[in-house]
Amino acid sequence: MSLNLTIIGTGYVGLVTGVCLADFGHHVTCVDIDRKKLERLSRKEMVLYEPGLAPILSRNVDEGRLQFTDDLESAPKDVIFLALPTPPLPEGSADISILMSIAPRLGEWIHANALIINKSTVPVGTTERLGKEIRKYTDLSFRLVSNPEFLREGHAVEDFMNPDRIIVGTQNESVKEDIENLYRPFTQKGIPILYMDEKSAEITKHASNAFLATKITFMNEIANICEATQAQIDHVEKGMGLDPRIGKDFLRAGIGYGGSCFPKDISALYSSSRVTGEASKLLQAVISANKRHRLKLLSWALAHYGSLESKTFALWGLAFKPGTDDIREAPSLDLIRGLLEANARVRVHDPKALAAMKRLFGDQISYFEDAYDCLSGADALFLLTEWNQYCTPDFAKMKKYLRAPVILDGRNVYTRTHMKKQGFVYYSVGRPRP
Repeated sequence: MSLNLTIIGTGYVGLVTGVCLADFGHHVTCVDIDRKKLERLSRKEMVLYEPGLAPILSRNVDEGRLQFTDDLESAPKDVIFLALPTPPLPEGSADISILMSIAPRLGEWIHANALIINKSTVPVGTTERLGKEIRKYTDLSFRLVSNPEFLREGHAVEDFMNPDRIIVGTQNESVKEDIENLYRPFTQKGIPILYMDEKSAEITKHASNAFLATKITFMNEIANICEATQAQIDHVEKGMGLDPRIGKDFLRAGIGYGGSCFPKDISALYSSSRVTGEASKLLQAVISANKRHRLKLLSWALAHYGSLESKTFALWGLAFKPGTDDIREAPSLDLIRGLLEANARVRVHDPKALAAMKRLFGDQISYFEDAYDCLSGADALFLLTEWNQYCTPDFAKMKKYLRAPVILDGRNVYTRTHMKKQGFVYYSVGRPRP
């Protein structure tokens, strides 16, 4: 059964949700206040990079199931998704002011028995608080549920179309029929819907990301031990990952987690734990350790050169992970700031994130469309994001461009044996130093 849906917010979550639900046959109206963005989307132009999303958007705009507007009054009032940003505040808690600010508009606009689905990632208790705020502006009954998303940037279309599970936080039995109609394309494939109370759903989202961030950080801590003892993290990862109780996912050592989700969500969960009086020492330790890991490559460079002043460094990879142009909380930011503070010159390349980085750093650093041009005259290469094109480069060409054959690899893209044969001084995570 096709439904008329409204998505409020066309950021990453809102856009992916709206486009994919339209592809399942629902009629979707995406609402935002950014008219320029809406105009671009209406012309089928992408406003973010996410593999596979562009053709689905184009198809559904052409077929009339997907439209964009800044006029909330004209949008359907039956099923309303909230996909609004909840950025971190300076002390680490989530800023829910944008989400809460929609309450007056919703109260004045919705009709009786409207279903409001919160997709925004929020601290525990927010859904209940939002419901109370909306009720200040309407006497009509409505239903509000928590329905957290579990999308990975770079794999969001795949994750939305084939989720592991659908979490719905509600204690209202009347919601279930509408939820079943909404997500029927998933349940027909055997994907389960897990119903729980709103607070449990909210914590499930934060706890899932916090666990994965903890797993990453744990391996980075083990990598430190490997470096100090001349062990090799590659072997440890394989030996651990084959244990079905542990699994191999998120078990690769590197230079820390980043992006728009892990840093924000683990900080928000830690903040929630402090509010309850049960401050999590584990989450605090993960946050602290990740900050240290993000500066690992800078410490290697300082140890190698003594001083970085007047040195030139090339960076391959700026996005926090391959498959996205997102540089939010990317380890590259910490490295660039550290290099600039040391009065070094910085040259950067990334297949997708150059524009985002240029908006942030302007003319403080140099930007290159060609990866090899980025290396020209550099004293070393920092490898920060494991894009496929960096995995099998022309090493002879790299040596010709670089002033010195030095690579500091924060993602363990290459092997020590191969790099030694190629004649490089090669630093990598959790392996013996050169």
